[in-house]
Amino acid sequence: MYQQSQNDFGAYQAAALSVRDNLIVNWNNTQLHHNRKGNKRAYYLSLEFLMGRTFDNALLNLDLKPQYDDGMSLLGFNLEDLIDQERDAGLGNGGLGRLAACYLDSSASMELPVWGYGLRYQYGIFQQLIGPDGSQLEAPDPWLQNDNPWELPRADVKYEVRFYGHSERIEGMKALWSGGQEVVAVAYDVMIPGYDTKNTNNLRLWESKPKRGFDLNSFNAGDYERAVEASNSAAAITSVLYPNDHTTFGKELRLKQQYFWTAASLADIMRRFKNMEKSILEFPDYVSIQLNDTHPTLAIPELMRILVDEEEVPWDQAWDIITRTFFFTNHTVLPEALEKWSVPLMQHLLPRHMQIIFDINLIFLQAVEKKFPGDRDKLARMSLIEEGYPQQVRMANLACIGSHKVNGVAELHSELVRATIMKDFVDFYGVSKFFNVTNGITPRRWLDQCNPGLSRLISETLKLPKAAFLKDLYQLEGLLKHIDDPKFQTMWAAVKQTNKERLAHYVEVTTGHRINTKAMFDIQIKRIHEYKRQTLNIFGVIHRYLALKAMTSAQRKKVNPKVVFFGGKAAPGYYIAKLTIKLVVNVARIVNADPETKDILSLFFLPDYSVSLAEILIPASDISQHISTAGTEASGTSNMKFCLNGGLLLGTVDGANIEIAEEVGEQNVFFFGHLTPAVEDLRYQHMYHPVPLEKKCPGLARVVNEVAAGRFGDGNAYEPLLNTVRKNDYYLLTEDFDSYLQALKLVDEAYQDRTEWIKKSIRTTAKMGKFSSDRAIQDYAQECWNIEGSKLE
Repeated sequence: MYQQSQNDFGAYQAAALSVRDNLIVNWNNTQLHHNRKGNKRAYYLSLEFLMGRTFDNALLNLDLKPQYDDGMSLLGFNLEDLIDQERDAGLGNGGLGRLAACYLDSSASMELPVWGYGLRYQYGIFQQLIGPDGSQLEAPDPWLQNDNPWELPRADVKYEVRFYGHSERIEGMKALWSGGQEVVAVAYDVMIPGYDTKNTNNLRLWESKPKRGFDLNSFNAGDYERAVEASNSAAAITSVLYPNDHTTFGKELRLKQQYFWTAASLADIMRRFKNMEKSILEFPDYVSIQLNDTHPTLAIPELMRILVDEEEVPWDQAWDIITRTFFFTNHTVLPEALEKWSVPLMQHLLPRHMQIIFDINLIFLQAVEKKFPGDRDKLARMSLIEEGYPQQVRMANLACIGSHKVNGVAELHSELVRATIMKDFVDFYGVSKFFNVTNGITPRRWLDQCNPGLSRLISETLKLPKAAFLKDLYQLEGLLKHIDDPKFQTMWAAVKQTNKERLAHYVEVTTGHRINTKAMFDIQIKRIHEYKRQTLNIFGVIHRYLALKAMTSAQRKKVNPKVVFFGGKAAPGYYIAKLTIKLVVNVARIVNADPETKDILSLFFLPDYSVSLAEILIPASDISQHISTAGTEASGTSNMKFCLNGGLLLGTVDGANIEIAEEVGEQNVFFFGHLTPAVEDLRYQHMYHPVPLEKKCPGLARVVNEVAAGRFGDGNAYEPLLNTVRKNDYYLLTEDFDSYLQALKLVDEAYQDRTEWIKKSIRTTAKMGKFSSDRAIQDYAQECWNIEGSKLE
C-alpha cells in the first residue's frame, strides 16, 4: 500500500508538471497579449487566497481531463487517486480567501486583465486535530514540504522592503526614511487558467528572505544563534497565516506581514506601469487596485510615500492619484471586527507611514470641519486616529477616504454599511461613493468539479455543452421546463443519492462510522464563530435527541431520520469557539453510540475542514444551515454553493440568504428568527431588563441544564459557553431558539414529500444564475476598475 501511494505521488508530480507546461504557454502568451494591448489592468490584493487543489481544476479548465484519464490508465494509474495526492494550498482560512480564489478564476474566464497579490505562507492556517477530550488541537500545516508543482519561483523578481529606522522631513511634505531592517520579497507565480479560453492570469505570492542571510563574523566568534538571527527574523514574516495577535510579538508580525506584502506588490505594479513610459500622473488610467477588506490598507500610505518621496509628485496631486486608484471592499458590519493598529507600534515599525497618516488625517479633518462646522463628535468619529491610551489608527476609515468607491458584499450588508459604520462618510461624500457587489462563486469548481454527475445531467437535459451554462449560469433556468417530468426527477434524486454515498464512504474511511444514506443530510460548514451560531445548531441537535429519548419506539418510527454534519476551524485564541467544537464532538460520541436513537439521529464533526472536504460535503446536502444573528453575516458564499448543488437553505434573514430567497422563491427556503431592525432593541432588553432563561425559553433552558449536568461529559468545562447564553446572550439564541425549532419541524415535514422536495431542489439550482462570480467580477470591472476583457486568440 505504501509503495502504491509512493508511486501515485510520483505520477501525480509528473502529471502536474506536464499540465503546468500547457499553462505556461498560455500564461506567457496572455502576458504578451496584455502588454501589447497596453490596456488598463486591475490588481486584487488579498491576504488570503483559499485555492483548494489545482490539478483537477486545471484539467477541467484546459479541457484535458478525458485525455489524462486515458493516459494515466495506460500507465497503470487511476486519475482520481492522483488527484487525491495533492494537498490543499495553505494560503487562506475562510470565505474571504475562497471569494478571492473564485474571483481569480472568473477574471481569467471572463478574459479580464486582473492579477492577484498575496503572501506565500510556509504553513497554512493550521491542521486541525481533535484531542481525546474533544478539544481542537492545532498542528502546523506544512503544505509546502513536498515541492508545489503549481508555482513558478521567480528569482528575477525581487524587491527590498524596509522596517523600523527613522524618517526625517526634508522639504514640505517630503521625507527621507532610512536605517532599520531590510528584507527581500521574492516572487512566486501561480498560473490561473480561464475556462474555455486560452487566457491565463497570474497570482503573485511574496516570500520574505533576509538581505544577508548569514552573519559570518558572529559564526566565527562562536555565536551561532546570532549568525542566523537575521535569516530567521526575515523568514518569520511569511511563515504563518494570521499569527496569533494576542501577544505583542504576534501583533507586530501581523503588521509586518501587511506592510511587506503591500510594499512588494506596489513596487511590482509601479515597475510594470513604468515600462509603459507614461507620465506618473496617468497612473490611475492604467492601474486599479482592489483592497479585499482592511488588511491591505497600508497600500494607501505606501503609494503616497512612493509618489511624494520618490517620484516627487506634489502632495495634492499624489492624493488625487490615490483616490482614483484604490477601491475598498468591506466585509463586516461588526464594529469590533474593524481593524485598528496602535500608533506607538506603527511609529516604531513604519515611522514614515505614521507621518503620512497624520498628514492625511489633518487635511481630511479640516475638510470635514469646513463642511460640518463645530460638530466635534463627527470629527472624533471620522478621524483616522482613535483617541485613547494608546491611540489607534482606524484602518477602515483610512481605506474609506483613500478609495474611489467602497462596496459591501450583499444588498443588506451594503445598506447596513451605509447606515451604521460608514454613516458619517456617506454624509460627507454623498451616497454615490458607496455601492453593492453581491458575492459570487465560480460554477466551474462549485458545480462541474465538485458535482460532475449533476453537471452532466444538466448538460444532457438542456442539450447544451457544459461551457454554455458554466460561463452563463442564467442558462440553468432552462431546467424549470423539466421540473414536472418524473423521469428527470428520478435522475436528479439519483445524482443526490450518489453524492450522499460518496460522503458516507469518506466518513466511514475517516471515522469508522457507517451512515444511513437514506436519511436527510443536514450540514453546517464555516469558520467557528459565535455570530455564525454553531451553538444554536448543536443545542437544536441536543433538543432533538432529548425529544427522541422521551418517545416510545412506535413514535420514533415516524420520525424523519437525520445525519447532522459540522465542519470548521476556530481561531487558536478563540476560547468560546473552541468550546463549541468540544461540545459538538462530545454530543456526537453519546448520540452515535445510543442504540435507541442512532438509526434516526447521528452527528459528525469532520476535522480539518478545507476546500477539498467542502467539495465532498456540499453536493451531498439535503439542507444546509446559515443561521447567523440577523445583521451580522456580510454575505456568506457557502449558502450559494449548497443551493447551486440542489441543497435547500435553512437560515436567518441575513446576508445573501435574502437575495437567494428572492431568486429561488421564499417557499423553497426555510427562514426563521428575528429581523435586523429588532436586534439592537433585543440586546438592550437583555442588558437592562434580563429575564431568566427558564422563563424566557424553557426548551433551551432544558438543553443548557442537561449539558451543565454532565450528560455529554464534564459539565463544568462548558460553563463559559453556557454563560454566553444565560447572561448577556449577545447573539440572541434565546430569542431565536423556538423559531429555529419550528423551522426544523417544517424541514422534516417537507422532506417527507419526496416529489415536492425534489422539485424544490431543482428550482433552487435553476435560479442560481445571479450568484456566479462571473457576474460579480463584471460588476467590479464596470463599476470600479473600468477595464475590459480581451481574448487571447
